[in-house]
Amino acid sequence: MSAKYYPPKCFVLLLLCLALCPMVAASLTVNDFGATGDGETDDTAALQKAADAGLPLVFDSGTYRITATIVISLERKGYMGVTGAAGATRIVMEGAGPALRVVGTHDGTANPAFVKPGVWERERFPVISDLEVLGAHEEAEGIRLEGTMQCTVTRVLIRNCMHGIRLVKRNRNVIISDCHLYENHSTGIFLDAVNLHQTNIIGNHISYGGDAGILVRNGEVRNIQITGNDIEYNYQNGAPDAVDVLFDTREGTLREFTITGNTIQAVPSENGANVRILGEPVEVADRSGLGTISGNLIASQTVNIDLQNTRGVTITGNSIYSGAELSVRARRCKNITVSGNNVDYNPTVEDRVKDGFLFESCHGVSVTGNTLADCRAGDPELGGAIAVRNCRDVVIAGCVIIDPMHRGIDVRNSASCRIAGNIISDSREPRRMVDAITVGKDSTAIVVTDNLLSPEE
Repeated sequence: MSAKYYPPKCFVLLLLCLALCPMVAASLTVNDFGATGDGETDDTAALQKAADAGLPLVFDSGTYRITATIVISLERKGYMGVTGAAGATRIVMEGAGPALRVVGTHDGTANPAFVKPGVWERERFPVISDLEVLGAHEEAEGIRLEGTMQCTVTRVLIRNCMHGIRLVKRNRNVIISDCHLYENHSTGIFLDAVNLHQTNIIGNHISYGGDAGILVRNGEVRNIQITGNDIEYNYQNGAPDAVDVLFDTREGTLREFTITGNTIQAVPSENGANVRILGEPVEVADRSGLGTISGNLIASQTVNIDLQNTRGVTITGNSIYSGAELSVRARRCKNITVSGNNVDYNPTVEDRVKDGFLFESCHGVSVTGNTLADCRAGDPELGGAIAVRNCRDVVIAGCVIIDPMHRGIDVRNSASCRIAGNIISDSREPRRMVDAITVGKDSTAIVVTDNLLSPEE
């Protein structure tokens, strides 16, 4: 009979420790690195120590004061994430710059052939979730992303920062979802001269910003989807040019954008807009465009939708109301479709607005199947519910224009336009409409046919 073998106790203990090491590492929180979360201690050094340990940054509930940026280097430390305690974690940033800066080295595209092995092995898919960043410095920011691949920011609250989430240099395949970006001094989400393709901004509250809710400024932006968000009242600084969604690529390029299924509203402000797209200020606009604005509720700004120097934009199926000056304005644009929109006003509000569409110096415009009620755009001499100036190749068809203040359709200094199958009526007593359709003598090749006008027309 062979004797049983009993391994030494020290060997058993070693095996047990090795088995438990991953569990111990996984259970470590920033408090194990010296952070207190008491709202009084400066936890900057402790949090940076935790970030440098190469483990996910896991927070217990509490308030963590910091006075400098916590840098999360994906290349040096490997896979990383930042997780709060189901919303019970607050980071108070008392210094300038971002509270959290996530830095990767991705310098390729989203094509797998151009993603370096090191990105897949150490950097992909950093996740930030379930915490609040509160700015306590006039130049504080919430989160800054640089060189990341598949970064996902979800269930995060950012308040009182200069910028909520800022993307710089180059990123790919970013998702920002289910976040509250509220009362930030300048912007909620800022794409700052970034080379960024494949971005989804989904299901967020982005409200009460100083200058813009979502701002794209220059850079190279492709495939940006803005869907299902509540984007409101982003004009708090009182400065001109406040916009809820602003794509300003006058010195950059923009292609393939979707703004769909959002509520976007504010109050009229000086030169403000709900949605504004600015392309390169040249005669032929080719660097900005190819997008859709569809299925949104867009309301209550000086101009609801403002397009300048852009091309290939479709505006369809939106409920648009209370444009203090205009509902849609397009200047120096090409190949624009405006279809199936409803332009109305809030009858319970005493301050009446103008609403209406204005196309200036555009080429290739299709305006079909829209309903416009009680538009006051224009004046007794010029303009109307739909105004066309210095344009060519324009179709206005199948629209219902009810009770315009001045004119239903006004065409001046334009060529190759077809106005057909519209209903333009004035049911008020006494009637106020100057003309149902006006075509200026300076226009050529204009066809007006099969329109149903008020009886006196």
